[in-house]
Amino acid sequence: MIQSMTGYGKCVVEFNGKKIHAEVKSLNSKALDLSTRLATVYREKEMEIRQLIQQTLERGKVDFNLWVEKNEASQSASINMPLALEYFRQMKELGDTLGFASLQNSSYGSNSAADWMSVILRMPDVMSRTEVEELTDEEWIEARKAVEGALAEIVAFRKQEGLALAEKFKQNISNIAALLESIEPYEKGRTEKIRQRLIETLENNIGVDYDKNRLEQEMIYYIEKLDINEEKQRLTNHLSYFIETMEEGHGQGKKLGFIAQEMGREINTTGSKSNQAEMQNIVVKMKDELEQIKEQVLNVM
Repeated sequence: MIQSMTGYGKCVVEFNGKKIHAEVKSLNSKALDLSTRLATVYREKEMEIRQLIQQTLERGKVDFNLWVEKNEASQSASINMPLALEYFRQMKELGDTLGFASLQNSSYGSNSAADWMSVILRMPDVMSRTEVEELTDEEWIEARKAVEGALAEIVAFRKQEGLALAEKFKQNISNIAALLESIEPYEKGRTEKIRQRLIETLENNIGVDYDKNRLEQEMIYYIEKLDINEEKQRLTNHLSYFIETMEEGHGQGKKLGFIAQEMGREINTTGSKSNQAEMQNIVVKMKDELEQIKEQVLNVM
């Protein structure tokens, strides 16, 4: 069954005190348009990740994101000692200049060291987190599980959307087939109406005798030009072929688009040959159903 190109998937895997998040989103596109955002530690695996996404999703405008959420306990911190000492030197120099040294003997003296320490540790870049950038085989195994889990979710999403599209297409095809059948009653009486109109035109405007055999020959030629049996047969074949192609499996989006174009060609020709208001109204309704198909088929993978 067909799949939609629209989808979303996410998977979270826990490893060694941190959470590995994989998220993937896709929209319709003529080919695979892939954009990836990876945590620094996984950059070395970018080509492998891209190949995995390409093999799984095939088409669509795809945004993929892989990042790490670390627990506080798993993060190590260090103090930038030279920077902290430089902050302390400048702050002490400022204090001496402003006469803050007298505060040492005040009631706040007992908290002076703690206060200075608190201020220094809050200064920019004094405290830094130590990141472990080396990717181990064990972590990559878990990260790959997150990638595969997110891809499995988006494929399931695409299949679900594909089922909804298939039902919509079947309804549109059924409506076009029913409208095509409804043309037949108007088509049968059309020949005699054309004949009577030509005879009346000859008798009222020309007012002379005419060769009835020649008139019949001209009638046959004229009616053959307006005959839509071939268009009806080809359109019926296209409708059946559309359903067959849709049920062959995913990856049929472009093919379905081509079939829809052929259906449009036959419907347009039928409309141009229809010389009755009732038939033309039916053709307009068929075009409306076909436009719905063309709009949605762009989202089929």
